[in-house]
Amino acid sequence: MNARERLLTALDGGEPDRVPRALGFYHMDLESLAPPGQYRDGAVDVRFVEFPLSPEEKALDRLASPFSPDTRLGSATQVATYARWDYRPETPEYRSPLAGARSLDDLRRFPFPDVSASYHAKGLARQVQALQACGLAAGGNLPHLGGELFEAAWRLRGLENFLIDLIKRPAWAHFLLDRLTDLARRNAETLARAGVDVLALDDDVGMPGTMIISPATWREFFKPRLATIIQAARATKPDLRILYHSDGYFEPIVGDLMEIGVNAINPLQPDHMNAARIRRRFGPRLALWGTVGHHTTFSFATPDDIRREVRCRIETLGRAGLILCPAYDIDEPDIPWDNIAAFLDAVKAYG
Repeated sequence: MNARERLLTALDGGEPDRVPRALGFYHMDLESLAPPGQYRDGAVDVRFVEFPLSPEEKALDRLASPFSPDTRLGSATQVATYARWDYRPETPEYRSPLAGARSLDDLRRFPFPDVSASYHAKGLARQVQALQACGLAAGGNLPHLGGELFEAAWRLRGLENFLIDLIKRPAWAHFLLDRLTDLARRNAETLARAGVDVLALDDDVGMPGTMIISPATWREFFKPRLATIIQAARATKPDLRILYHSDGYFEPIVGDLMEIGVNAINPLQPDHMNAARIRRRFGPRLALWGTVGHHTTFSFATPDDIRREVRCRIETLGRAGLILCPAYDIDEPDIPWDNIAAFLDAVKAYG
């Protein structure tokens, strides 16, 4: 099997020749993580394409690139995203551009960014074809403000405001979520037309021990809209696989995600999600993408610790429907390459 066949087999609940490897669920500059010459082509089975930047974002990226990532704001890419949406985390009193809305008309007047402009599709198909020509699976993420629906809505309105909207001003919440759904649907169709193998949908609705909103609220406001995005993408590419990401605990809605067409969930952080229990309940028909490492594992554990955890995950979860990946982001400056390399080598050795 090549890498693409291996990943697609796992996403379909099958058992490939070995367990696939990933280092994340979004576009990453993997070569920059390793010391010069130490990253090997073929180290992962999937890589993610990147939407082209707008002219304004290119200019901002040139200004930000000489500087180190800001611990509060993140990478240059995140800074460009925040600027696009007029989201200002560095100035709390002006952070959320719709926090001061006093009527539904105020929401209607907000200049949503044109994240579906024609330049966003330019070159995407070539990126996909280049990855697939190398035998890799191609994944794609949607342009968004931290997440397609819930995260984008609360960043625009402010978390407390949006949670109140869901209860006391549902018309406001429905309007905002409809606008966000439309943007996400159009970009999902764009990625499907480009030929990606995996569409990654990203919305943190979990936190330690519980969900940020109730499962009932999620089912009322978010499930049907997420289904719309998935249906639109699959209408364009019927064999598209869907990966859903949320940090924290979101086990109560896993069955709902499968019902609307999700093939795999990510990252199943061991601090918050019991992957073995989910495997027993759903079997390999729900692929598990992640599972490796607690919050500080890749920063402070030894390479041998990571190898043992990889072996444990394979033994307890089985090889069918499993894509091993760090359960927390590893593109951080305090994570030693030796630990990432240990993960990659262990999956190949034990998978």
